[in-house]
Amino acid sequence: MLYYKNILLTGTSGFVGQNLSLYLRDKGFQVTDISLRNLNWKEHFNTVKAHAIIHLAGKAHDTSNTSSPEDYFKVNRDLTISLFEEFLKSDIRDFFFFSSVKAVADTIDGALIENVPANPLTPYGKSKLEAEQYLLAQPLSAGKRLFIIRPCMIHGPGNKGNLNLLYNIVKRGLPWPLAAFHNQRSFLSIDNLNFLLESMVSDLSIPSGIYNFSDDASLSTNDLVSLIANSLSKTPRLYSIFPGFIKSLVRIGDIIPLPLNSERLKKLTESYVVSNDKIKKALNIKNLPLSSREGLKLTIKSFNEKS
Repeated sequence: MLYYKNILLTGTSGFVGQNLSLYLRDKGFQVTDISLRNLNWKEHFNTVKAHAIIHLAGKAHDTSNTSSPEDYFKVNRDLTISLFEEFLKSDIRDFFFFSSVKAVADTIDGALIENVPANPLTPYGKSKLEAEQYLLAQPLSAGKRLFIIRPCMIHGPGNKGNLNLLYNIVKRGLPWPLAAFHNQRSFLSIDNLNFLLESMVSDLSIPSGIYNFSDDASLSTNDLVSLIANSLSKTPRLYSIFPGFIKSLVRIGDIIPLPLNSERLKKLTESYVVSNDKIKKALNIKNLPLSSREGLKLTIKSFNEKS
């Protein structure tokens, strides 16, 4: 196994970027941050000697639905294309583009695999898919590799989002009113994400392609509520309210700012299982370092420590 130690990283101010940068440096990599917000980023890019670029920068899905569609395409598609064109002209060997499972499907039956026909419904998903399509259509010089990474929901210590929302509900002793929604969801701990990326950079036998990132097992939202309650030494309060009534109620949150709207309800209650079989087969491993429950317990523990 041949290790490359020079990494160019975009999006280092985000949750994934901060964690990945620290992880790689701890593993002995030299990491150079590049901000695509800087109008002179191309000049900086061309002065850096690196073996891989990991492109994390992008516009995240806005669950409040206040962003214009153009914002997603300018950042997620157009900036990615500009960066990739510089990569093609450079001596950098590997290009990692952080896309999303939402570039393929907003809802799925069964487990999501890499080669299903893409049908994103949101500007976020469509912008990621159009970036993917452009990158995949470009010929690569000999020795170069292109990796399109499709992670599911990422979490870890310091993470904000729906897990934090669940945590605060349970901590306050409030009942979880969505227990009637039976689902299974895949998650991705930041530790497993870091492990997978370092493994791919370090192993020259991994072929270019699209790879899903997820933990090994899926869990239900009710499982999450129970995990959080147990961490707080509380009894889970799972209430089953008629789903039709809940769906009608959250439409109010689509009109005025409320903690729960239709988009957040979907994220909390839909099933979305993502297969990570392809990347594990490529790396010749059976399991990721952290189980789904172990990773979630670490994230929940970080919430406990801050409270």
